[in-house]
Amino acid sequence: MEKDLNFRSAFNFVAERYPVSAELRNFLVAGGFEVGVHGLYHDGKKFKSRKIFNERAPKINHYLREWNASGFRSPAMYCNLDWLHDLDIKYDCSTFDTDPFEPQATGVGTIFPFFVQGRPGGKGYVELPYTLVQDLTLFVILEEQSIDIWKHKLDWIVQKGGMALILVHPDYMNFNGKQSLDEYPASRYKELLEYVEDRYKGLYWNALPGEVADFYNRKVKGNVPPRVEKPSRVCMLVYSFYETDNRVIRYAETLAKRGDQVDVIALRKKGQPYCEVMNGVQVFRIQERVKNEKRNLDYLTRLMRFFFLSGALVTRKHLENPYDLIHVHSVPDFEVFAALVPKMFGAKIILDIHDIVPEFYASKFEEGSGSIFFKLLLLIEKLSARFSNHVIISNHLWWETLVKRSVSAEKCTVILNYPDPDIFYRREKHDNGNKTVILYPGTLNWHQGLDVAVRAFGGIRERVPSAELHIYGEGVSKEYLAGLIGELGLKDRVFLRDPLPIRDIASVMADADIGIVPKRNDSFGNEAFSTKILEFMSLGVPVVISSTRIDRRYFNDSVVRFFESGNVEDLAAALEATIKDKGYRQELAERGLDFVKQFNWKDRKEVYLDIVWSLLH
Repeated sequence: MEKDLNFRSAFNFVAERYPVSAELRNFLVAGGFEVGVHGLYHDGKKFKSRKIFNERAPKINHYLREWNASGFRSPAMYCNLDWLHDLDIKYDCSTFDTDPFEPQATGVGTIFPFFVQGRPGGKGYVELPYTLVQDLTLFVILEEQSIDIWKHKLDWIVQKGGMALILVHPDYMNFNGKQSLDEYPASRYKELLEYVEDRYKGLYWNALPGEVADFYNRKVKGNVPPRVEKPSRVCMLVYSFYETDNRVIRYAETLAKRGDQVDVIALRKKGQPYCEVMNGVQVFRIQERVKNEKRNLDYLTRLMRFFFLSGALVTRKHLENPYDLIHVHSVPDFEVFAALVPKMFGAKIILDIHDIVPEFYASKFEEGSGSIFFKLLLLIEKLSARFSNHVIISNHLWWETLVKRSVSAEKCTVILNYPDPDIFYRREKHDNGNKTVILYPGTLNWHQGLDVAVRAFGGIRERVPSAELHIYGEGVSKEYLAGLIGELGLKDRVFLRDPLPIRDIASVMADADIGIVPKRNDSFGNEAFSTKILEFMSLGVPVVISSTRIDRRYFNDSVVRFFESGNVEDLAAALEATIKDKGYRQELAERGLDFVKQFNWKDRKEVYLDIVWSLLH
């Protein structure tokens, strides 16, 4: 219900009375939710005496560590804020502003988070009181038949600029719409979420408790110590072109801007210098590459050459002046072993998986999951993850896959390809005259489905004479696409152009009328998240995308126009309808701008900086 309405919450579990599986906890976290500890037994005894609390605190801390949780909520809202310092928590949710129906009925009298100072030399935690009455109290005890009390209190909180925090219990909800002595219709909670979105759209932050605690510590309390006591030395290894790889640029420039020394070892295009400083990042281009690998052996040969060259360079530079952190970007996974010597001398290693390799390989070279090469890549994935100190993965579906087969949940973090708002922002659009420009920027591989887009455009060219399709990119399918464009007689309407640096392509994308992401839903494309969608949204450009599992997870029909993946006729219909209805395009653009507010690098970079901090301190 929450996912359908684009909300996320924290699920708090009673650790020993109602055991929950790691599979369920991982499923929730992978979906963008949070997991917290709700005591051990829910028997009301934990705060009955200091002796009982002292006996239970170590067990609670055990579950906090095992679940990778940072928050606690006491059963029945019993609490002693001073005793809670014995728990290894970032935040607690065991209080309320005012509620005379609670067993321990003294409220804290505030609708804002507050900091509970630790003992001398100890750390404190953020307290998050609930400010909307619990569902149990409202519907089961008081037998209210509407959510008016929730609405009135929420409106008052908004007027005061406060925090709306509500506790609801799925076990008290009836999903068949019935009211009973101990259950209420789940539709009432849904009605509240719809009320929040309809009345306060674009005006609220749907934050998880841990995110609120981080925000309070960083922005209000100033409680978080500086992330670096001295500038760190960081090296990034990436088998791609740095100036067109938005994900690598974001990491590197974020670290450089805060004072770290950042080197990047990457590929070189013909005519580029070997070494160049770009926005404070020193880029070493050690190997030329043309993206035309059509055979496994060609691809592997070039990967291995880069592996040895990058390993030699990072080793030499580390021995001259040691690196603190080596951030390795995959594909390929085994590139992490190029950092073997730095790791032996104490450097920490991050493996950042842009594309999950076994599935990527199977798609690129049409190999099945039962092939020996696929199984070998699975083994390499496991060994690479084990060698690394932390693994970053680029979407939640792949996080689920990795956690099942190669890495523990505690050692793996999802960081999407968030747009950088300093690059991707709404700007004044240049006039395209009478033309309607449809644009695709990115890699030209089979799984990207550009041939489907070209054929679909060919089917409507007579009905939309003002439209043009512009494709910017490089890849193994480029030659085939050029031939297809000629075969269909589309050279005057479909334009195949070279890729541009990230800042230049952002300007080109901003001038487009429609963005298109026509991925195939094969084993790789079905789960590969495309940052181009969020980038188009950030620029105020409506997007037509294929209906894949990953994109249905993050988006809905209100913010993008879906078509059936691989279906030429359905894409043609979607394009024609979008081209002809300017009002619809404007609606999609505006809703996309609202949607992307919660998905940008400026707000999410702290996740990456937290990982770096935890590894280096």
